[in-house]
Amino acid sequence: MRYNTITYLVGEGFRNILKNKKSTSASLIIMCLTMLIFGVFFIIGENINSVMEQIEGTQGIEVFLNDISEEKTKEVGDYIRNIDGVSTVQYKTKEQALNQLKSQFGENAYLLNGYDEENIFPASYIVMLDDLTKSSEVQAIIRDIDKNVENEDDRVISEIASSDQTIATLVSLANGIKLVTGVILVFLILISVFIIANTIKLTVHARRKEISIMKYVGATNSFIRWPFIVEGIILGLISGAISLLIVGVAYNAIIQKILDSTVMIAMNLSLVSFSEMFTLIAVVYLLLGTGIGVIGSSISMRKYLKV
Repeated sequence: MRYNTITYLVGEGFRNILKNKKSTSASLIIMCLTMLIFGVFFIIGENINSVMEQIEGTQGIEVFLNDISEEKTKEVGDYIRNIDGVSTVQYKTKEQALNQLKSQFGENAYLLNGYDEENIFPASYIVMLDDLTKSSEVQAIIRDIDKNVENEDDRVISEIASSDQTIATLVSLANGIKLVTGVILVFLILISVFIIANTIKLTVHARRKEISIMKYVGATNSFIRWPFIVEGIILGLISGAISLLIVGVAYNAIIQKILDSTVMIAMNLSLVSFSEMFTLIAVVYLLLGTGIGVIGSSISMRKYLKV
């Protein structure tokens, strides 16, 4: 496509936008709302995923061992390390378990002094996972460990402790956010396409005589259609830029207040900064805005051009 042709198409696209200011404003408002709502749910989803990754590093499975030999203890550790979904396995001795409890007791740690000579606390393995959703699956495999690790005296595993409820809640929340985001996005895209299609349809109707003359002198449907497609693309890009600016300013203003809250400080969690998400959101907005604009303009032209 030659430079003069591109200049003509872009120029016509901007002229069409300026001629129908009310319809253009309606299209921009609807598209901005679409992108803003999508942006909010997108950001929430990204932060939930980030929080889940952070919790994955702290929420592990603790496998308590019965009194077994050092050889069997090592065999159990090797077996757990080979389970799919396990990232790290750390051994906690009986002495470490006692000392950890003492530190939790704080000033009342002296109450546990009698256990130094006869330590009743079991040794254990702290198991971290690559994916929290595999927690139940990994626990089921660990419970069957006696079938694979022989022990003449007793079962090697006495108990398995984990935060299954916390994990299940986080997974459900993340899946729910994704589902709601998808449904709302589809609904808003349909509305945006409808508004843009009608906006451009008004422009096409006002220029129907001009379009007829262009067809009589030999202009192709593509040549007639492209200025209106460019109009839709311009509307999409402007909406994307406005939405990106609003989302960025609002997010940066809100995130600091959340991070300074006592809940976030107590949980020792961080949120994703907007700069980390900027490129991804910008690309999504670019594709979303352009796609809605092209689809909306293409639909509006079908009535006036035989494709």
